[in-house]
Amino acid sequence: MANFKEIFESRYTWIEGFMRNVRRLSGKQAMVDPESGRKWTYSEVNKEVNRLCNALKKDGVAKGDVVMLQMLNCPEFVFAYVACHKMQCVCCPVSYRISTGEMAYNIEDSKPFAVIVCESKVQSVLDAVKRSQHKPRRIITTSDNEVDGVLRYSDYVINGSDTEPVINTPYNIYDETVRLYTSGTTGRPKGVGITSINEVLSAHDIIMHFPMSSRDITMNTTPWFHRGGLHCAGPCPALYAGASMVVMGKFDPLRALKYVYRYGITFIVGVPTVLEELADKQEQGGYDLSTLKGIVTMGSPLERAACIRYQRVLTPNIYNGYGTTETLWNTFLRPFDLPDNAGSAGRSCVDDDVRVVKIYDDHKAEPDDMVKQDSMEVGEVIICSPAKSPYMYHNKPEETENKYYKDFIYTNDLATWDEYGYITIVSRKDDMIISSGENIYPTEIEAVLSQNPKVKDCIVTSVPDKIRGQLVTAYIVPADDSITPEELDEYCKQSPDIANFKRPRFYRIVKQIPRNATGKKLHVKIKETALYDWKNGLLDKV
Repeated sequence: MANFKEIFESRYTWIEGFMRNVRRLSGKQAMVDPESGRKWTYSEVNKEVNRLCNALKKDGVAKGDVVMLQMLNCPEFVFAYVACHKMQCVCCPVSYRISTGEMAYNIEDSKPFAVIVCESKVQSVLDAVKRSQHKPRRIITTSDNEVDGVLRYSDYVINGSDTEPVINTPYNIYDETVRLYTSGTTGRPKGVGITSINEVLSAHDIIMHFPMSSRDITMNTTPWFHRGGLHCAGPCPALYAGASMVVMGKFDPLRALKYVYRYGITFIVGVPTVLEELADKQEQGGYDLSTLKGIVTMGSPLERAACIRYQRVLTPNIYNGYGTTETLWNTFLRPFDLPDNAGSAGRSCVDDDVRVVKIYDDHKAEPDDMVKQDSMEVGEVIICSPAKSPYMYHNKPEETENKYYKDFIYTNDLATWDEYGYITIVSRKDDMIISSGENIYPTEIEAVLSQNPKVKDCIVTSVPDKIRGQLVTAYIVPADDSITPEELDEYCKQSPDIANFKRPRFYRIVKQIPRNATGKKLHVKIKETALYDWKNGLLDKV
C-alpha cells in the first residue's frame, strides 16, 4: 500500500498526463492560432514549453515560484501554463481588465518571480510594479516592441534549449500548480491555489460531462484567466485529453462562426451573452455548424426562450454549468435537461454534493439543515467539491475559515431547489432587495423582463425609499427603441410570473449593462450607478 501511495502521489499529476500525450500523440495538432496562422503539434508545443522552462531555469526559478500572466488568450499563455507545471512553479493568470492598483495588490500578494504580459498591458504592469513593494525578477512581454525594463518573450526564450529540463525534485499531486484570483466583488480578490490533483480531476470532470476526447477541437470565447476558461475546454482539459484548441484572443461572433467550419470545432465555450451574439450572426449568415457537438455556457442561467432559440439556431446540444472560482462547476444542465429546466442551474455534477441550506442571521446552517425541495423556500447554496477545490485561500486564513465549514463552501448565492435537485439561483445575499419587509430577488425580475421581445438585456437593483426601505429599479437595453418605461410597467403588471409589489418602480434605458469578464452581471456596480442616477433625477418613475 505504501508503494501505491508513493506512485499515485508522484505520478498522477497533470504534467504527466500532458507528457503522455506528447509521447503518444506527438504529431497530432494541439493548437492553432488563427490570428497568426501558426499551428503546433503536441511535440511542437512541448518544445516551445521546454524553451521557456530552460530560460526560466537559467534565470534562477525555483520550485514554488509564481509566474504571473496578464494577457489575452494566446499561444504564449499555453506555453507558460504548461511550463509552470513542468518546472513545479505556480501559474497565476490574472484578469487583463483589472486596474493598476488591483494589479499592484496581486503582485504584492503573490510575489511573482516573473510577470508575462501582453502588449496592451505593459505600461499598466510597469506602473503596478512601481506601486508594489515586491519587484518581480523579470517582466516579459509578448509584444515585438522594445520597452525599457521589459524583455521581449521571443528574446527571453531564443537561447532556451527545446530539450527536457532537468527536474531534481519529485512531482506531487498536492503541489500548487495554478493560482486564480476571485473577482473581488465583495472586497479584495482572494487567491485560490489549485493543486495538480485538482487540475487532473477538473479535467476528468470536463471529459466526463461534455464528453471530451482526443478527437475534439475546442474554442474558448471566454478568457483563460478565469476558472471557467482555463478549466472548461481551455488548456487544462484539452491538453490533458489530447484534444486540439483554437485560440481566440478577443471574442468576435462572426469570426467564431467561421472558425467552426474552417477548423471543424466540436465544442465552443461562452457566456449567455456570447450565445446571443452567435445566434444573431448565424441567423444573418447561416454558417455551416455541422461539426459542433455542443456549446457550453457558464456564468448565468439560460432563459427558456433564449435556450430554445440557441438550440434551434446554433445546435441542439446546449450545456449550462454553475459553480465558483474555488470549485469550477458543480451543477450542470445537459441537452436532455433543456429547455424544460432552463432558468435553473441544473443538478449536482457526478463528484459534487450541492445543497440549499437555511439562512440564519447569526450563524451558518449545518450542511444537513436544508430548505424544502419545493421550489419556494429560499436558502444558501453550499458545495462540497473535494475533487476540484483546494479548500483554502492564499494568505487568507480568516477568509478560509469564514468561507469553508464542515467540508462545504458557503457561496452566498441564494436559491431554491425542487424535488429532483434542480437548483434555481435567485440572488446573492448582498443583492437581495427588501421592500416593505418583503424579500425580492433581482434575478426573478430580470427573468420576467427578459421575456419581453422589446428587451435585449436587463439588470435589476434598488434605490432607497423612506417608506418602503428600497424600491426595485431596472436598467433596460432595448431590442426595440420604441419601448417605454410605462410599457414595461404594464407588461410587469400583466405578467403572471411576478407579484405586483415586486415590479420595478424606476427604469432607465441604457446601451449596455455592466458585466465582468466572464459575463456575470455586476449588481454591485449597478447599485452604485442607480444611487447616483436616483440622486441626480436620471431615473424614470412609473
